[in-house]
Amino acid sequence: MNLSVHSNIRCLKDINFFDLMTPKATQDLTHSTKEQINTEELVKNCYEKFKKNYSKDSELPFLDRNFHIKFLQRGIRNLPSSFECLDASQPWICYWILHSLYLLDADFSEELIDEVTKFLDTCQNETGGFGGGPGQISHLATTYAAVNALCTLNSDRALKIIKVKPLLSWIKSLIMENGEMRMHTDGEVDVRGAYCAISVAKLCNLEQFEPKLFEKVSDWILSCQTYEGGFGATPFNEAHGGYSFCALAALKLMAKENLCDIEKLTYWLVNKQMKFEGGFQGRTNKLVDCCYSFWQGGMFPIIHSVLMSDSDYLQENQNWLFDSESLQEYILICCQANFGGIIDKPGKNRDYYHTCYGLSGLSVSQYCMDNTVNICENDDSLVNRTHPLFNIGFEGANRAINYFKDHLIETLD
Repeated sequence: MNLSVHSNIRCLKDINFFDLMTPKATQDLTHSTKEQINTEELVKNCYEKFKKNYSKDSELPFLDRNFHIKFLQRGIRNLPSSFECLDASQPWICYWILHSLYLLDADFSEELIDEVTKFLDTCQNETGGFGGGPGQISHLATTYAAVNALCTLNSDRALKIIKVKPLLSWIKSLIMENGEMRMHTDGEVDVRGAYCAISVAKLCNLEQFEPKLFEKVSDWILSCQTYEGGFGATPFNEAHGGYSFCALAALKLMAKENLCDIEKLTYWLVNKQMKFEGGFQGRTNKLVDCCYSFWQGGMFPIIHSVLMSDSDYLQENQNWLFDSESLQEYILICCQANFGGIIDKPGKNRDYYHTCYGLSGLSVSQYCMDNTVNICENDDSLVNRTHPLFNIGFEGANRAINYFKDHLIETLD
């Protein structure tokens, strides 16, 4: 069989594809270089196995949708005891699973909507915000996850439980004089807190009541941009994919994205895509990780929106500024677990976190403005679109924003 038929798969069309791997020097290898070489070998095995299987089945690769849905649906109601270590992340588990199911176009039953809504309400505190589980203190990360999960259910019944007035008061109490945001009362400070708070505020329309709620926060976020171009957790920390997304998305939500150094950020970001693996690393000199398919990949639509003011850029760029097809190769060929779920990299176990952000990154890579990029033979492997600022569906985001706009008086009761 002529393997060049599938012309958009690198390992099929390029006879020199494996030359992209890191050379194996005989001496003076650092620990990180050894780890990189070992990871590339595992990825190489995946691509070689794919080539062999493709010679027998030209419909490869494809998204194993049904297995992923079964894996996720089992987890939304029943988790093994090994998840006890995530007791403080229960809203996160709800969000990871629900958003993954949304991306896979799985339906939510009315019973499931009611059960999830009821559970998340038990995680909500009267003083505002959501904790990591029933009886736990409110935390911005789990509040973000809970609100995103409720929005993903795309139901007014779910949105109705959010106690807006105490939520606003609690968020205000976490903003420091210099614009820093604590993750919880007397808690740590980092840029995640700013993003989580601003995202929740936008979805719940909190700025209707406090238009200058985050007035001081943007300058502090800007101070987290590093000499590399990405953003660190706090000023003078190392640039990191997750923190960079949080910073850029927060600035965009505040209409302050033009204040950061977009050119330097873009240069740093495009160099985080691994030339052989196809996926993204989170930091300089680190290994590929499927979760950064979204944390890094999700920044490109935001950057695109900034650069759109340049007519020359628009004429030359009809796709995001990264190799969407290579990212899809990594996700679909190297990171799908045999019986559902997405993994970090070959050799790792599946989990809901990587399933959520792997599928979210797949969504970003498949849709660029009005263009669809799909390395698979048919449209069955396309997932739903995700909102690049909130990482939930557009329908759920728009419903929440309109709901809290239309129910202004009720939300204050």
